[in-house]
Amino acid sequence: MSIRTLPLLFLNLGGEMLYILDQRLRAQNIPGDKARKVMNDIISTMFNQKFMEELFKPQELYSKKALRTVYDRLAHASIMRLNQASMDKLYDLMTMAFKYQVLLCPRPKDVLLVTLNHLDAIKGLIQDSPTILHQVDETFRQLTDIYGGLSAGEFQLIRQTLLIFFQDLHIRVSIFLKDKVQNSNGRFVLPVSGPVPWGTEVPGLIRTFNHKGEEVKKTEFKHGGSYVAAPKEGSLELYGDRVLKLGTNMYSANRPVETHMSAASKNLASRTQESIVPNPLAKEELNLLARLIGGMEMQKPSGPEPGFRLNLFTTDEEEEQAALTRPEELSYEVINIQATQDQLANDELARIMGEFEITDQSRRNASKGDDWLAMMDEL
Repeated sequence: MSIRTLPLLFLNLGGEMLYILDQRLRAQNIPGDKARKVMNDIISTMFNQKFMEELFKPQELYSKKALRTVYDRLAHASIMRLNQASMDKLYDLMTMAFKYQVLLCPRPKDVLLVTLNHLDAIKGLIQDSPTILHQVDETFRQLTDIYGGLSAGEFQLIRQTLLIFFQDLHIRVSIFLKDKVQNSNGRFVLPVSGPVPWGTEVPGLIRTFNHKGEEVKKTEFKHGGSYVAAPKEGSLELYGDRVLKLGTNMYSANRPVETHMSAASKNLASRTQESIVPNPLAKEELNLLARLIGGMEMQKPSGPEPGFRLNLFTTDEEEEQAALTRPEELSYEVINIQATQDQLANDELARIMGEFEITDQSRRNASKGDDWLAMMDEL
């Protein structure tokens, strides 16, 4: 397992979340001032300096539930609110999109280019805030400084760590199904065409060498695909050409998006459920999580501006039904942390989590007229 994987995982999933939110803000004709506030607040929180410092420290990946806790806090960094079923659906879209991108990377190192594509697009979502743009640029420099010099073997370990994280997720997404890049069981279809990895040749030729290293024979074979040489290597410069298109915004066109649990995922639920046996590393993970979330400086609401509830389903009833029918083992419940056994060790954690608590009263005060109906059903 690579201890350099967490920043890439977090930034790419966060980028996918911002793509979805931006598309629906425009499609649902949310007032411009509210849309701008939501996007700027979330991006500012996501790229906060203290948060990034914690994120980039070498560390193991968090469990799926722990990572989901971070995104739950991030999604509620502004005036927008989501119920659990809607957050589940949003998180499903985020994870499946990035899983697809990791699978399709020609080289392990291209995971870095995918991340830079996300950062390039995020900068385009920022409105009227040079300060937030500077935050994203600083994260860009951290990425290129830390990951630009890693070896191919280190990137292979990062890619392998990401694939292990995603291996049991087989959620069907309508965009992928319609494009025939995902099967009905939720597994992706890998192409046998397109550019080969940079620095490699198009398959079809076997070279044989003697003991002196001299080429003595060439044998051609049919590879069964339609490959071409890579035109050039993607740039790691701030405004460079990434060449690779993975990680760009697939929601830029209005397309319906739905998520469905595949039968295979439901059958695997019992095996993917996290063990109920106490994990000896759980306390350490919570300490790491506390420091990470502690770096999230939430944007305080300015003025009496009301919040609004985001619903990813057509009706409230449909959202409630989705919450009831989703297998319990596959729901990303927010982690509740009790600070009663070791008060001294957990006071800071309790304070941090308390700052992010969303009260029922604030939900009741949300304007029903601002509900986002059919956020994803009408994409």
